Order: sequence, then structure tokens, then C-alpha cells
Amino acid sequence: IADELQVEPTSLDYALQDHVDTDALALLERHGADDWTLTFEIPDGTVTVTGNGGIHVDTDAEPGPGADPVPRTS
Repeated sequence: IADELQVEPTSLDYALQDHVDTDALALLERHGADDWTLTFEIPDGTVTVTGNGGIHVDTDAEPGPGADPVPRTS
């Protein structure tokens, strides 16, 4: 998520395991097929992970005062 948002992981105000079951994500990864998609919400918007390694973060949050805006991905 941090890579997609082009920020340092420590700058995020949340942890992945607070928003998705990371054990389930690992099981999906080990499944062997790449025809799955997992979408979940984070404070900054929505994350979609695909079986072929894709990660897409669709941000919908407005940046706070003095913050640099996070670029939207499409």
C-alpha cells in the first residue's frame, strides 16, 4: 500500500492487519491460481489486490491541513 501511495510505510496511520486478515491473504497467494481479486477498505480509500500481483489503491480521503495530497491512482 505504501509503495502504491509512494510514501514510507511508517508514515501510514494504520497497519494492514487492522483491515484485512493477513493469514487469508497469504492463503490466497499460495492458492496457485491467479484469477482471484480481494478488495478491502483502509482509512485512505479502497485497496484491490489481484492474484497476478497487482495492487491498486483508490484514495478517496482528502489530505489533512498542511499535508501533501496523495496522488489518485486509476
